[in-house]
Amino acid sequence: MKVKKILVSQPKPTSEKSPYFEIARKHEVEIVFRPFIKVEGLTAKEFRQQKVSIGEHTAIIFTAKTAIDHFFRLAEEMRVNIPDTMKYFCTSESIANYLQKYIIYRKRKIFAGKTGKLPELLPYMLKHKNEKFLLAVSDVNNGSEQEFLAQNNLNYTRAEMYRTVSNDFAPDEAFDYNMLVFFSPQGIESLLKNFPDFQQGEIRIATFGATTAQAARDAGLRVDVEAPTVKAPSMTGAIDLYLTENQE
Repeated sequence: MKVKKILVSQPKPTSEKSPYFEIARKHEVEIVFRPFIKVEGLTAKEFRQQKVSIGEHTAIIFTAKTAIDHFFRLAEEMRVNIPDTMKYFCTSESIANYLQKYIIYRKRKIFAGKTGKLPELLPYMLKHKNEKFLLAVSDVNNGSEQEFLAQNNLNYTRAEMYRTVSNDFAPDEAFDYNMLVFFSPQGIESLLKNFPDFQQGEIRIATFGATTAQAARDAGLRVDVEAPTVKAPSMTGAIDLYLTENQE
């Protein structure tokens, strides 16, 4: 069966130059952007149940822009004053630059990596090993950052600030897609939650990342398009390649 309609489980790109729009034109397919999951911030009451005091920490570790949003939201809701002496350790420059939304960047001590990986920040952390670090994470954090910090004898506290939940489909919402594109195991979980009797049939499943592909297979689904690969390092590249080779 020819692919005519694709569901991409991400928000619609803001740029018209997105490769998804080129795929739609090139292969004459309809692409719908509809996240299967969404992020919810913990309430101040829920955060307090962790018995974590933001004010007792002298440095914050951010691995995502979403964590920045919810850290400053919670601080405001709980009326916690963030001192100018607070140090910020960010796993990428884009995350560090995002801090400008909340602080005067040039007046703060900010350390940023280039690869998005926490180990790259280790030299900076060891120079400030006497700091008390706060690690801002989500409920689906896999614990690798905590393990890394503990192995290097850094004084840190894990603080869950937001959660990933299923973005449920309305009862009358159409589900007439020939291809479903997923980027996380949570997206697969949401699919099965929304459609517990889901039968794949001729619907193609596209996944990005090894853990997402494995989650799909563990759920009994057939993965037809997988990225990244040598031929297709991006999800859009993998979809384009599949459609080029398989459209009737």
